[in-house]
Amino acid sequence: MLLKPRRLHRLLLASGLLAGGLAQAQTLLPAKLPAMPPSSLGWQACQAIKADAGAQLTCFQQWADAQSPANTLAASMTTAPANADTGTPTAQIMLLPSMNTDAPDGKPIGCRNDQYSEISRFWELQRGTDCGTFSLRGYRPISLAFVMSGGIDPPPVLGAGSPPDYRHAETKIQLSVRTKLAKGLFKDGNFDQDDQDSLWFGYSQQSYWQLFTSSLSRPFRTTDHEPELVYIYPHQIALPGGWNYRLSGLGLVHQSNGQSDPLSRSWNRTYLMGGAEKVLGPDSSLRLQGRIWDRLRESSNTDNNPDIENFIGRAELTGTWQINKANTLGVTVRHSLHREAKGSTRIDWMMAPTASPNYTGLRYHVQLFNGYGDSLLDYNKRRNVLSVGLSLVDW
Repeated sequence: MLLKPRRLHRLLLASGLLAGGLAQAQTLLPAKLPAMPPSSLGWQACQAIKADAGAQLTCFQQWADAQSPANTLAASMTTAPANADTGTPTAQIMLLPSMNTDAPDGKPIGCRNDQYSEISRFWELQRGTDCGTFSLRGYRPISLAFVMSGGIDPPPVLGAGSPPDYRHAETKIQLSVRTKLAKGLFKDGNFDQDDQDSLWFGYSQQSYWQLFTSSLSRPFRTTDHEPELVYIYPHQIALPGGWNYRLSGLGLVHQSNGQSDPLSRSWNRTYLMGGAEKVLGPDSSLRLQGRIWDRLRESSNTDNNPDIENFIGRAELTGTWQINKANTLGVTVRHSLHREAKGSTRIDWMMAPTASPNYTGLRYHVQLFNGYGDSLLDYNKRRNVLSVGLSLVDW
């Protein structure tokens, strides 16, 4: 169908206006896009601004800032040194902020970050030492040791028969783990150096195994179980002599050997604790941790060790010297706080194997114990015990 001249003229005029409008819109659009949020436009909008290099750079910068997390450090410019061999002049390079928050094994590095002190990493006292909740961590050393003791009194015998003839040489196995249940309950901050309180659950188990007594089928002589709930409140209080008071704590602990009468031993107690440290060098420090406890009373009809605190003690003080990265010396003293002084002294020396890469948590462990309470079954018998073995710490 042929168009009339007047209608053809109108159609050409409309087409020209439409083309001109589109060209004008394409000209104006890039100049208006940067005013919109770069995150909503995308980098393509910045790419379209080729005519104005300054506006394009600003657009890209706004878009990059919108993509960065709130707490990400800004990138910085620095000058690379000249190449002495080729004479290449110096040039500015961009240093991007570190985004590495995990170790190669995928675990958080906070509680393994060496820029913080030993006690801060152990209890995750600062925000930068946080390794999250409900992840398993070591508590007391996980140990396997050969033991020689001054003597083992035979336990009471149920019914007729003679008591078992236990050997003085045996093995000791200790398992101990903990997990953080909650953090930042009453104290928290926005920076890595800020203190953060926490609530922990721990479980420890110690067994004496008559491995060398084949005539008795190598029995486990005794096993003690110790679940524990601990609340830790951090401090940074300067003390004389370069010491720093780092934490206060409140705990509730149950300890039992899981046996029936007359071998049953158990008690419950609450305790207060405190800890301080003194940093001596990059890999050397002194630590002090004290606890004082009170036993929760039981009915006389069910209490099978009513005088246990008079032997094991009512308070303990642990001093630890981190000699260097490979050697640690510790002394723990318990006292009954009673006129008839009883308690115990334990000395621990741990040494990292020289073949251990980067001084991992594996340690040679020598322990000397003298006093009461080495195990619940023998809580009222004074014992001298020497243990030599391997321990896993801070894993």
